[in-house]
Amino acid sequence: MNTCAKPGKRRLCIALLAALALPAMAQQADGKQPADSKVRTLDRLTVTGSRIQRTDIEAALPITVIQRAEIDAQGITSAEQLLQQLNVASSGPDNLAANSGVAPPGTRGNNGVSGANLRGQGADATLVLLNGRRVAAHGLAGQVVDLNSIPFAAIERVEVLRDGASAVYGTDAIGGVINFITRRNYQGYTLSAGADVTQQGGGEIYHASLLGGWGDLDTDHWNVWAALNVKRNNILRGNQRDFANSFQADRGLSPDTRGTPFANVVSGTGSLIGSGLRDPDSNLTKTTISVLDLPGGAGCEAGGDMMGPYDDKVWSSPGASFGCAWDYGRARTIQQPVDTVQGIGRATFRISDNHEFFAEFMGSKVSSTRRFEAQQISSSVNASATQLDAYELNATTQATYDAIYNQLHDYFGDQANLAYGKPITYRWRCYACGPRQLETTTKAYRLLFGLNGVVGRWDYDIGLSRAESRAQTALAGGYYYTPQLKAALKSGLLNPFLMPGQEQSQAAYDALAAADASGLLLYKGVSTTTTLDASFSGGLGFKLWGEEEVKAAVGFDLRREEYEFSGPSDWSRGNAFVFGAPGDASNYMSPKTRNVKALFTELNLPVMDSLEVNLAVRHDRYDGFGGTTNPKYSFKWQPIDWLVFRGAYSTGFKVPDFAKLFRGITETQYTGLDLADPATCPNGRYNPDVANCNVQIRPDIVTGGNPNLKPEEAKQRSLGIVIAPNANFNVSVDWWEIERINTIRSGFNLSTMTANYPLYAANFIRDSSGAIIQIDQRYINTGGTLTSGIELDANLRGELAGGAWNIHLNGNYLDTFKTKSFDSLPYSDNLVGEYERYFNLPIKWKHTLGFGWQKGDWSHLLTQIHRGGYKDWQPPGVANGYVPANYSRDVDSYTLYNYSVSWAGIDKMKLTFGVRNLLNTDPPFTLRYLDDGDGAGWEARVADPRGRSFNLLAEYRF
Repeated sequence: MNTCAKPGKRRLCIALLAALALPAMAQQADGKQPADSKVRTLDRLTVTGSRIQRTDIEAALPITVIQRAEIDAQGITSAEQLLQQLNVASSGPDNLAANSGVAPPGTRGNNGVSGANLRGQGADATLVLLNGRRVAAHGLAGQVVDLNSIPFAAIERVEVLRDGASAVYGTDAIGGVINFITRRNYQGYTLSAGADVTQQGGGEIYHASLLGGWGDLDTDHWNVWAALNVKRNNILRGNQRDFANSFQADRGLSPDTRGTPFANVVSGTGSLIGSGLRDPDSNLTKTTISVLDLPGGAGCEAGGDMMGPYDDKVWSSPGASFGCAWDYGRARTIQQPVDTVQGIGRATFRISDNHEFFAEFMGSKVSSTRRFEAQQISSSVNASATQLDAYELNATTQATYDAIYNQLHDYFGDQANLAYGKPITYRWRCYACGPRQLETTTKAYRLLFGLNGVVGRWDYDIGLSRAESRAQTALAGGYYYTPQLKAALKSGLLNPFLMPGQEQSQAAYDALAAADASGLLLYKGVSTTTTLDASFSGGLGFKLWGEEEVKAAVGFDLRREEYEFSGPSDWSRGNAFVFGAPGDASNYMSPKTRNVKALFTELNLPVMDSLEVNLAVRHDRYDGFGGTTNPKYSFKWQPIDWLVFRGAYSTGFKVPDFAKLFRGITETQYTGLDLADPATCPNGRYNPDVANCNVQIRPDIVTGGNPNLKPEEAKQRSLGIVIAPNANFNVSVDWWEIERINTIRSGFNLSTMTANYPLYAANFIRDSSGAIIQIDQRYINTGGTLTSGIELDANLRGELAGGAWNIHLNGNYLDTFKTKSFDSLPYSDNLVGEYERYFNLPIKWKHTLGFGWQKGDWSHLLTQIHRGGYKDWQPPGVANGYVPANYSRDVDSYTLYNYSVSWAGIDKMKLTFGVRNLLNTDPPFTLRYLDDGDGAGWEARVADPRGRSFNLLAEYRF
């Protein structure tokens, strides 16, 4: 039955169909919407979030549909770029710019991975589907689907379910569901190529694709199509953008690193300056000293590119007031280079009028290079096998050693701690070592066989699939075997005290070449999912008080998940093997498997013509966890033909991934020089001149898995309204709330732990003398989050100057974001609009506003993308009362304008030219710094660092 043809629903259907058709207007030569009844006829389809096939599009659940024409018009070339423009997607560290840092052991970072993160629930709590079925999680992390593996050239539309869906799909669907839907019945060939080139250089994107299809399902009863897409994202370096600048001390931003190209002398037992030197002027102890920054010295800027003074006031470290710093944020790569090859093919055979068999294969290869600043080397006296040696006095080092000593003595004078002949402990940025690089190659595929059709009054859909993601990471430069590196440093062959223009000796370069560990495999992983699923839906043969029949769906899902993580056994030696490399031997994991069995059912009840109720429930049983049952209740009430109320309530769950369960235990020494015992020192901030804070500690940080973890749980609620008084205007407003409990957490922020020591006292492990030797940051089930907001979507269309225009507004208002670290604690204050260091940045308001106009062969689109401001992070010194001259805690909002024009005046050809970031707007200034993420003076979770770019897309059909 054609639902939209019923008088009571016609107006709303026409309006919503018109809204869905807006992006496709450029494909129509006359720019007008057909007036006949075909516009209101829909094929039966399964909408994301439901197993019941239907023709009614204004469902009870909020779904955003992005058509291919809109994607092309905006110059979007990847799934990552698409997600960055969706306001329901969170401002999280899930893109190539926001995850460019060094991966610490136990996390392996997101090497070349782009994730989908809806409503701030995390990329591992957002379900990604391809044609309604799962794909494998990334081979290294084993947690999230890499959007780079999605065959973007073959995508016909993307459906985003802005609601929880564990009752339909099972685990991971807490934040929502993103379903990438490919073409189904395609004939002919399409060749496309494009480039997106930045005005300032760096970060260019080039892509090309070929799509071919043969046979017509309706006439030939078969169709085969295949698509191939290649894409290159070029590297973007921090020094290519002026806003990547950490030396803005007057605003509160200064680099917090003492590893500089001309080394800082640091305190250390048995070293040249012992526990520090007393400043004759202030009488304060100085524990980090650069001879360049002493009174009368040459100045930090003279020591090398991107050097400057260490701001002891910003970082509340008075012992470092004579230290130098280095802008390693500017030295960082701020967008990774990535090469992608994607392919997909599908063959469909119509066995009879009611039955189809299909086979589908998707494959991809993604190669990424994480490139970051040169090694920071910290030295020690009597260094162990895992430490690097201090600068000793010998014939090779005599001249340099004496120069450093004499400059220290000239200012500080005779002091007991200034002991000539003892080794110099230092922190040094080894330029000669070159930038550190990790190369990751990921190969993924999914093979799917399926059968669908109609038996009697019921539709069925059966599928058998196997999906795999296989990834490995290797060292590609900047890392050195530790024994050889130790020897070069201990002998003085490598000199950490060279000024610009001075070079290391040839013997030093030869020693580095002999120690080079490039090409060494770091680790590799495989994630595999094998699934047999089936669903059946149809009418039950009776009605309630409405004209529509009661419908139901039932089905099952049998799934085997496998994960393996391994690498060379030598990495168990850690820094004794290769210095500073993020090896992960303690987390090697022999092949792990678990079986999942699920049954689900769904019931659609048209109680009256104006009221529809949908009930769904799913029971999942996991090896090792037992069973979990999750219901979902939703309704749609249409009291008049242009007005709909909708709402839903559901529960959800997320099982812990293999890595969180079975990772090994990692103990990594804390590398900072700013930690004291928080039991006796408020906030645990080391200060040599403050009683109870003058003992520096560097305990081991303990991370790792926990096989006793339980699934996270969630409760989701939503309530919305849709208004469509005519075919030219519609608006929807949806309120939503997600509460997650029993959340899986690890790596509690160390500053949070020290500032709230009584809550975390059990995590500080002490020896028999009471000294802290370990800080436990392993995974546990604890605490929760509470998030709520309002989503707005509005469309307005009409005619102007002989063409058709449309305005589209999509916005997201985040009302509540609260957390609690322990179940026994109340939720925190509302954190919306407040800085969050590592995860999702809770911005209060985001929107996208687009204006399109189309006439004949021409179409234009102007889009505004807006991200609201927020309260910035406070460095320790500012938090303690220091106020820099131009400090402001308010981060400005970020607004971009994109423009594109398309022309289809040549037969079978379409050209699109666009300008992204039309006004070349820089990211707003923020105090965010590398130790908290991957920006330096800008926020990678909010802003696009590429600046103005020009894109051209040419498409030819034949």
